[in-house]
Amino acid sequence: MERLFSRSKQEHPEPVQAEVHGEIPSWMEGVLIRNGPGMHKIGETEYNHWFDGMALLHSFTIKNGDVFYRSKYLRSDTYNRNVEANRIVVSEFGTMAYPDPCKNIFAKAFSYLSHTIPEFTDNCLINIIRNGEDYYASSEVNFIRKIDPQTLETLEKVDYSKYAAVNLATAHPHYDSAGNTLNMGTSIVNKGKTKYILFQIPPSAPGSKPKGGKPFLKNLEVVCSIPSRSLLQPSYSHSFGISENYILFIEQPFKLDILKMATAYVRGVSWASCLVFHKDEKTWIHLVDRRSKKEVPAKFCTDALVVFHHVNAYEENGHLVLDLISYKDNSLYDLFYLKNLDGNFENTAKIPSVPCCKRFVVPLQFDKDAEVNSNLVHLPSTTASAVKEKDDSVYCQPEILCEGIELPRINYDYNGRKYRYIYAVEVKWTPVPTQIIKFDILSKRKLHWEEEHCWPAEPVFVPSPNAKEEDDGIILSTIVTTQPQKPPFLLILDAKTFKERARATVNVELHLDLHGIFIPEKDLKTEQETEVEGGHESKGCPSNKTNNIPETSLLAKQQMEGL
Repeated sequence: MERLFSRSKQEHPEPVQAEVHGEIPSWMEGVLIRNGPGMHKIGETEYNHWFDGMALLHSFTIKNGDVFYRSKYLRSDTYNRNVEANRIVVSEFGTMAYPDPCKNIFAKAFSYLSHTIPEFTDNCLINIIRNGEDYYASSEVNFIRKIDPQTLETLEKVDYSKYAAVNLATAHPHYDSAGNTLNMGTSIVNKGKTKYILFQIPPSAPGSKPKGGKPFLKNLEVVCSIPSRSLLQPSYSHSFGISENYILFIEQPFKLDILKMATAYVRGVSWASCLVFHKDEKTWIHLVDRRSKKEVPAKFCTDALVVFHHVNAYEENGHLVLDLISYKDNSLYDLFYLKNLDGNFENTAKIPSVPCCKRFVVPLQFDKDAEVNSNLVHLPSTTASAVKEKDDSVYCQPEILCEGIELPRINYDYNGRKYRYIYAVEVKWTPVPTQIIKFDILSKRKLHWEEEHCWPAEPVFVPSPNAKEEDDGIILSTIVTTQPQKPPFLLILDAKTFKERARATVNVELHLDLHGIFIPEKDLKTEQETEVEGGHESKGCPSNKTNNIPETSLLAKQQMEGL
């Protein structure tokens, strides 16, 4: 277990050819890029939390049935400064960096002062997102870093705050049919107000491409802003929801205390310690009408909860259906402090709060004179309710879809639409994912993939060409192994049956990651020949495919619950 959470992973900037077992669908070409922490020790200094590590990008490029792996550290300003100093000099969310003890008292005093309103790190280690034709490493702050999806080279640094008054932004934007990228950010005490800002970035168009140093964000549009219910304690936000006509934002009682954050450096504590869960407060569900660009005036609330990941949202018969993964508190974050990641982590680490996939239903059209305590939900397909309160707010009680799943993904062609299938990892009572699941919302049945000594990453759905059904496609997941003699691999599953189609094993030390994206070959910039193709041709690498999946290496269980 220690090797999985080792303090520094080696990068592989040149393509490494994988050994393919099974047969990759002939139409399957493109690159899967993943992002996550890879370096936790620099010189004699070490981060406190696993989420603080230096971002390590890695990719699997699929071309003509062959697979090539590469990985490269994001060359952020943070990375460069830390490596140059051979110590941690830039603070991360769970680790506060302090000036060199050899610095004079004036330099130390200036450092303390500058941390009162901090400039956050550009160590974008959470996700890979798209803006127009370009791709960026992202986290939860105002910085994103453009990357070359084919070489993983780090390109320019982009600052949202130069174009909208945001200090933080979610790691999970949405993309609409027009090619716009939509995201939510938090503006902290700007002009005496703290608010949540929905902004939209249009796709690349004539005049919007970077020319003469003009960045694409010059066309950023602020769609709407939502006042925070607390000036000095805005809600934490990792993702949000979107339907055909609405944007949904969860203002949860898991909050960032601004006063604590402003004094964290002086007090010698991390910014993470400034996140506080208020268990006795309500959670508020905000709706923004995409047509009017205004917040819906009705007030919807539910019990206190913590949300990291939305699943999907859609409208049906005057209701808005919202599916998300929630926790009863914020204890999950504490499990990933490095002091807790010892050799017995897999067996000893237990989640005090099990993730739960919940369905909320918000009535979009209801009688304002409806009786108090009446249920405003009239969908026969759900047990979720929305009850009118005495103060005219609407209290939403969810339906429990299933428990113990995280890192949910769907067929994104159904984003904002009525859908049926969720792909996720199953975590149950431990934060270690041991299974990939396909959950059928309609039948409540699950399909599983599981193999001994394997930790699967977030499953990514890739639709088949000309797909006619929602689950017509494949699932990609990078698999980290807990046994040194068992090589890690890229797993390719049939999304409909959950049977293994192929795997591509690589003789590298694969790192645990967080989120990523699959980019089809047609969406890669054709004017640049990929280094992978060039390396393949120049070295004359033979194909390493085999026609059959070796039974001796397959310990996979294919289960179908309820069938």
